Amino acid sequence: MHTAGTATATRRRGQLPRGPGVRTVSAPLYQLKAEFFKTLGHPVRIRVLELLSLREHAVGEMLTEIGIEPAHLSQQLAVLRRSNLVVARREGSGVYYSLTDPQVAELLLVARSILSGVLTGQAELLADLRAATPEGKPPS
Repeated sequence: MHTAGTATATRRRGQLPRGPGVRTVSAPLYQLKAEFFKTLGHPVRIRVLELLSLREHAVGEMLTEIGIEPAHLSQQLAVLRRSNLVVARREGSGVYYSLTDPQVAELLLVARSILSGVLTGQAELLADLRAATPEGKPPS
């Protein structure tokens, strides 16, 4: 039996209450989006997805391109597999990876475009700050 305090504590931990009389509610879309972006929140995973945006790659090719330890790459590939962003196939003794959806490549392009705009704005701000500072004097 859930008491009000127990249900509240359960919700605070990010879990949904379960049991008789409790309706099953799926996670809100914003929460699923946050989890999706957390999956993308590692530089190695982004680099893997960038490589796979171009074409299918063998694990050995990715190791050469990314320059990390095999165990580390394997760990990051496992995260991407569990999230259904990549799929693996075996051919002989090789393992090849590809994107499960070409929209992942599109998402990376949109992110690049957004970052380009942000960095351009920051560069312009920095140039304005430098122009406003008399030479030889640090800003106060």
